[in-house]
Amino acid sequence: MNKIFLVLSTALLFSAQVSCQSNKKKKEAEAMAQQNQQPVEVPAKNGMERAYFASGCFWCVEAIYESVKGVKESISGYSGGHTKNPTYESSNTGTTGHAEAVEIIYNPDVVSFKTLVDVYFGSQNITQVNGQGPDRGSQYRSIIFYQNDEQKQIIETKIAELEKEIGEGKVAAEVLPFQKFWVAEGYHQNYEKNNPQNPYIQNVSIPRLKKFQKKFPELLKEDASH
Repeated sequence: MNKIFLVLSTALLFSAQVSCQSNKKKKEAEAMAQQNQQPVEVPAKNGMERAYFASGCFWCVEAIYESVKGVKESISGYSGGHTKNPTYESSNTGTTGHAEAVEIIYNPDVVSFKTLVDVYFGSQNITQVNGQGPDRGSQYRSIIFYQNDEQKQIIETKIAELEKEIGEGKVAAEVLPFQKFWVAEGYHQNYEKNNPQNPYIQNVSIPRLKKFQKKFPELLKEDASH
């Protein structure tokens, strides 16, 4: 009986290891395929341009960017994955490949893409892999998206500067060509403003926002006070 149990246990363990390795290879292949894609450039509309970032919970990131001068709007959504029409529930499984992301609609005459990149790296733990703060999982990983070679160069230059300070290879953010942004469900939009008493907002989102505002007071809108 013990021998049979041992054989079965060994077989199950081997199967689990094979499955884990297979999933890891699949994810690596998907990441490589994404990196090799040509970026999609979103045309400016009414003088406003768009940029896309993922950096943990989109409730936090949305509020941070909306406090920046020149940003007209920040929209929560999903990007960086391989499925169509992702939802909050499906992306949270970690199987869609999507990360919680934001679309930044901004006036390039007031704030540059380079400054938005500075905001991105200056408002997160740049070395945390697959998450920010208490939010853990691939859906919370950091991704910075580029739409053209100029944006890619700005991002790579910034990362090189940061890695001179903290050590090569320690910046956790993925750098991916932008493909598609899926707008999140309505209740996620302006979540911090609409739910100021939510425990997560009180204990995670607002402290992260205030930390950013203290670090970059010169970038803030006049009414960006909480």
